[in-house]
Amino acid sequence: MLGRLRSNVFQRVARALQWYVRAQPRPKDQTGAEKRVFILLMSAWGMGGTIRTILNMAGHLASRGYEVEILSIGRGRDEPFFGDFPEGVKVTVLDDKRADHRPSLLHPIRRALRKRSSVLINPEDRAARGFNLWVDWQVAKRLRRKCGFLVGTRPGLNLLAVRLAPPGMVLVGQEHMHLEQHPEPVQDAIERRYRKLAALAVLTERDRRRYRKLLPNRVPVVRIPNTVRDLGGVRPDLDAKRVLAAGRLGRQKGYDRLIKTWEIVARTHPDWELRICGEGRWRAKLEAMIEKRDLGNVITLAEPAKDMGAEMAGASIYVLSSRWEGLPLVLLEAMSVGMGVVSFDCPTGPREVIVDRENGLLVRPRKIAVLAAALVEMMDDEDLRRRCAEGAIETARGYSMEAVGPQWEAFLRDAWDRHAAA
Repeated sequence: MLGRLRSNVFQRVARALQWYVRAQPRPKDQTGAEKRVFILLMSAWGMGGTIRTILNMAGHLASRGYEVEILSIGRGRDEPFFGDFPEGVKVTVLDDKRADHRPSLLHPIRRALRKRSSVLINPEDRAARGFNLWVDWQVAKRLRRKCGFLVGTRPGLNLLAVRLAPPGMVLVGQEHMHLEQHPEPVQDAIERRYRKLAALAVLTERDRRRYRKLLPNRVPVVRIPNTVRDLGGVRPDLDAKRVLAAGRLGRQKGYDRLIKTWEIVARTHPDWELRICGEGRWRAKLEAMIEKRDLGNVITLAEPAKDMGAEMAGASIYVLSSRWEGLPLVLLEAMSVGMGVVSFDCPTGPREVIVDRENGLLVRPRKIAVLAAALVEMMDDEDLRRRCAEGAIETARGYSMEAVGPQWEAFLRDAWDRHAAA
């Protein structure tokens, strides 16, 4: 009985927020809407490939005359991890979680609403961790009577946009992982509700095909890959006896497997070093693995690299040991500067950018011995390393903002035209 009452209350609050955000735009709100973009992002201050590529995209659109605002669900840092935000891009934080951020008048209200669960976000999506009733209210308030594009950057945010459906907005979804990686309830919600999107952008051709089968034909699904930022002419030291990896210290990146791999590599190449840059909840676990195998003198668990270019300049090989990816941006960055890359053929992304032995080495996923053999081959064969490095630079040119930015502009124009014709 109590559970049913609570569910009814949640539904009423959700309907009230939907009613509020669906106020009809005024004529003045509609002026210039075709060049106005609102982006829902979990945190513009955080680290990770999704954040980096969204900042790249936002900066490009702003440089092309779009009015761009990133609605950052949360903020936990004083300074953005990736430095200053792109010129011309407005960033609005909806829930500032810094300890010293205490708005005097609204603080008691915010504190009370933050204790209440979100009524808008899909609870099965990881984005739900950053949501509460305060965030729900902030999202609704920021989107009321707004006109333009509303761009989600993960399933939970895409589904939120569909649920609110502000009448002045063209709803655009983005996928930065791959379909099968999401929990089944999220996949079910995608199948039911993404049909209300004006368009969906995915990172890989494999995901484009899978979403195309899932969604009605009236929802265009377009592949637009991640973009590589300019690292300022950085080039690796291809003679350096250092292998680099970077990313969050969690299950996805597979650093537990990489440490086991390095245990094999170190037997024959004790003069080589593995450097892993990142932060995350697996740090203690990974440190224990390194200590247990007595690899502390050849494996370094470093902090996240604010200057990834400097890290790449001091290494010769980049290794990707992930269990899954969307389209790994740091791998593309390593290729763009000319590193020898070695990667598991995990779903998805590496297969779309690596041609084995032409611009890197692509190995069977989950096979530690095979990854170790590939690393040793790249270490020992200088000609292979330099040939793959040259091929990697050529491949990465297709992922520059100059190459990908116009795809985003065309994607938005097409979505606007379809919306206007509907």
